[in-house]
Amino acid sequence: NHQFNGEPHSYTRFNLTQNMEGDNSQVEMKLSSDMDEEVGENGVGDNRNHNSNRKPYVAQKLGRTPKNLFFMAAATLLIFIIGYLIGYLVHRKKDLAPTCAASVVRFDEAVAHETGAAPLMDWNDVKKLLAQKVTAANFEPLFREFSSANHRAGSPDDDALANKVIKKFKEYGMKSWTDEHFVKVQDCPASGSNRVVFKNGSAMRPEGFLSYSATGEVTGAALYAYYGQDSDLMLLRDKSINLTGRVMLVRAGRISLAEKVGGFGKKFNRTNITVNVLFLTPSNFAVSNNNNFHDLVHMGSGDPYTPGFPSFNHTQFPPVQSSGLPKILAQTITAGMAIGILRQLGGQDVPTGWGGLHKLGEESDLITVEVNNILTEKKINNVFGVIKGFVDADRYVVIGAQRDAWGPGFAASTVGTSVLVELARSISDMVKNDGFKPRRSIVFASWSAGEYGSVGATEWLEGYVSSLSMKAFSYINLDGVITGQKRFKVAASPLMHSLIASTLNEVKSTAVGTAKAPFYMCLLSRLVPMKLDNAAYPFLAFSGIPSVSFGFTSDNPYYPLFGTKLDTWEKLNLATGSQVPQLAEMATRFAGHMALRLVHDHLLRMDVMKYDKIIRLRVAQINMKVNAVQRLLPKDLTMQWLFSASGSYSRASRNLVADIQNSDLEDIEMCRIINDRIMAVERNLLSPFVSPRENPFRHILAGSGSHSVAALSDHLEALRIDNPEADADLFRNQFALATWTIQGCANSLAGDVWSLDNEI
Repeated sequence: NHQFNGEPHSYTRFNLTQNMEGDNSQVEMKLSSDMDEEVGENGVGDNRNHNSNRKPYVAQKLGRTPKNLFFMAAATLLIFIIGYLIGYLVHRKKDLAPTCAASVVRFDEAVAHETGAAPLMDWNDVKKLLAQKVTAANFEPLFREFSSANHRAGSPDDDALANKVIKKFKEYGMKSWTDEHFVKVQDCPASGSNRVVFKNGSAMRPEGFLSYSATGEVTGAALYAYYGQDSDLMLLRDKSINLTGRVMLVRAGRISLAEKVGGFGKKFNRTNITVNVLFLTPSNFAVSNNNNFHDLVHMGSGDPYTPGFPSFNHTQFPPVQSSGLPKILAQTITAGMAIGILRQLGGQDVPTGWGGLHKLGEESDLITVEVNNILTEKKINNVFGVIKGFVDADRYVVIGAQRDAWGPGFAASTVGTSVLVELARSISDMVKNDGFKPRRSIVFASWSAGEYGSVGATEWLEGYVSSLSMKAFSYINLDGVITGQKRFKVAASPLMHSLIASTLNEVKSTAVGTAKAPFYMCLLSRLVPMKLDNAAYPFLAFSGIPSVSFGFTSDNPYYPLFGTKLDTWEKLNLATGSQVPQLAEMATRFAGHMALRLVHDHLLRMDVMKYDKIIRLRVAQINMKVNAVQRLLPKDLTMQWLFSASGSYSRASRNLVADIQNSDLEDIEMCRIINDRIMAVERNLLSPFVSPRENPFRHILAGSGSHSVAALSDHLEALRIDNPEADADLFRNQFALATWTIQGCANSLAGDVWSLDNEI
């Protein structure tokens, strides 16, 4: 009851009745006086007499002038409107109270309603908007604009492309900036070529080169080693062929050239193997016999002369080199040169399955290789633009593409840069003109010096590692997204596998017209391991940021024109049936769907249970090998603590799912806490017990080095075969550190310190 003018005789009664079955609420309002209450008790006759007696008094008190009647009517109308709105809002609030579980646990369902600090768009509307924005017709002008005959890192052409990218970002209304680094890279000699001589013949001078090769001159007997993999070398050993001091002739493909050269250096460091000659053969790849190609042989990423540190101009470090730099010479030759050498080789026949009618080579087949690559310092610029989020603006997904190339680099850099710019345009237009409000931010990055081993990206990671590890929750790589049309490959963190699966289904459902054809040709989608030569690898293995790299490929995943002057638009059209714009559209949609889903939902769509399965599988594999060599290990070494750490992670991941189910989406702080726990999983799989300078790829599951789970398995195998380099005490140390890394990841995932499950 509300009293007007302090009088107890007149009041207003409200009766709000909500209709919970429908959309509207009913509001009943009655103006009365205390005399009306008495009327209800005395009957109709008494009421008439009573009113006649009180009328002069009431009229006097209320002053029924036209002015007062107007104010009474206005007040009545205002009260009615307020009551109606209160009833409507109460009804809406009860209908729109979803939980966090609706956003994360059920990955196959879109969130029906959005709440929170920003009025967000329904996910189905977001998907439709992106499909409308991205079309194949948008790409041909971008391909022409970002094509260049030669744009090596740090060159004027590279800088010109950087200016074009940043101009686009500014046109789209994005905040943009650049990041400058001074890096050391190895280029071809001043003469323009290195030298190869076979059997005192005429000198061959290939224009191609392998960056970061050792330099000098060496002569040795030629030996054909097929693809240079471990299995190939084992076949040569089985034939009792002397490998000491040989010059290996190796095909390009299957694994990176850095892995081939690094593998030789590691396996034969006690012998005199001093060089690898790597080449392309026309029987494998449709390339010109005179086509030169470039690559690198650094077993790592970034500037190898500042390992683990950023290459900023103001940082002064003592001379240091990456442990991944080779100590042997490596040089490319053209297919024509390779054929001329192979035809003259003597010795034994090649093993069955290697193909070709030539021989393996004998001691008299001498070959001389001279490598005079020069080390130069270059200034490179990474270019960035950002679309800021409306709730958690300090958390962001990074989408990046390589900008530089040794030649035209159409498949290597032009396509990725075009997809990056088109994605930036589409999403910024959704924000400016269509009312889309992402919760988190999206950073678009154009990297330089990608051809030298993801140098620009890695130096950025090294320069801002402390802040990126806490705020960058995912990286999407756009390098090499089109090299064919028959297959679709994805390499990604296990945390993102569920997101990838749902994205593939959504892209298929929104594809229309000519865009459908290339997608359905790629239904043989498959996950592949993320390797060292993947530009997303340092994000995952060095920084602990969940990452994904993808692309349309042919049956042979190795694109032979990377690093050559034949990497052009015309050649890629031949490889894709002239479907490059259509494939670029699908690649943009795939990347865009993942990015938008990650910034749209209340909780990050990352499945922490995936690592539970992987950890348990790896632990089971190690257990089998431990049982096989138990007699060689210390008696007090058991699997108990590794089992316990694995169980701790399993329980922590299940508890997180339970916390999600019991949380409320309207609690922004709670959702942020849960997202922080999800983000910490990948980061805490980086071993804290090794130096990033000596072992930059510290991820125990995806990285490399003695700290990794794979190294544990390899060490057990070395113990089993009585390898003289095997050391039971060293294994015990590796075993303990890997156990504590898994336990630490479980502790972080559990959340608060009082929630820890630590029985070790």
